[in-house]
Amino acid sequence: MLVLRLLNVVAPAYFLCISLVTFVLQIFLFIPSMFRDPSTTPLFSPALLHGALFLFLSANALGNYILVIQSSPEDLGKGLNLGKGAEVVVDWLDGSRSPGSALPSTHFCRLCARVTQRHDHHCFFTGNCIGSRNMRNFIMFCLYTSLACLDSLVAGMAYISAALSMSFANPLAFLTLLPHSISQFFSGALLSSEMFVILMLYLWLGIGLACAGFCCHQMLLILRGQTRYQVRKGMVVRARPWRENLQEVFGKRWLLGLLIPVLNVGSDYRRQKEK
Repeated sequence: MLVLRLLNVVAPAYFLCISLVTFVLQIFLFIPSMFRDPSTTPLFSPALLHGALFLFLSANALGNYILVIQSSPEDLGKGLNLGKGAEVVVDWLDGSRSPGSALPSTHFCRLCARVTQRHDHHCFFTGNCIGSRNMRNFIMFCLYTSLACLDSLVAGMAYISAALSMSFANPLAFLTLLPHSISQFFSGALLSSEMFVILMLYLWLGIGLACAGFCCHQMLLILRGQTRYQVRKGMVVRARPWRENLQEVFGKRWLLGLLIPVLNVGSDYRRQKEK
């Protein structure tokens, strides 16, 4: 339990550190070194367009990240009839529903010390539980993080290609880049800054693939009307059309949340809360 609590603190700090390093590399290294075409107009220069794209992706990723943290699952246990006696508390700690609870898919998280409605999982990179209140923002966070990592990966490869005068036309060039660079670094033929960028390339690739896979898995579960917690516990859910499942998570004004980081607008959860 102590290790999980420590991970719950270290993982968000690690993500923010990676985000800061990525922003510094993009703005102060990749963009100034790659786009130097004086013939283009400043308004439509490749540097400005690429910088605007990266800032758009980063702002959405960071904005949804903050909303996931701020939209903490409410302590639903305060309004539930949990009964008296230690055996009921043990049921909640084990993740099972208490006899007096009428809410589906509820779960008590030891790290958050809250009972979450439609609990999906506990995300260590946000230090928060993912449930009905912040699921949409979590998916948008994964989506834009994967896109920002892909953008940084392409820009970093272009920078390394120009700095080391190498080509990535052969797919094996990227796979052999790290071992070849390590040998060059210890022999003194490679600068420490270039070696750091090469290490970041593989980090962006890993984070981007992980976030993209997580986003696709969550979308598949949403289309089926399930959560990871329900799948793990073997719970049977009521079959509904996939459009209703999507609307429950993303709401009717889903396009607004796709373009800018906003709270879950128009969802069934917020309408139930207002009632």
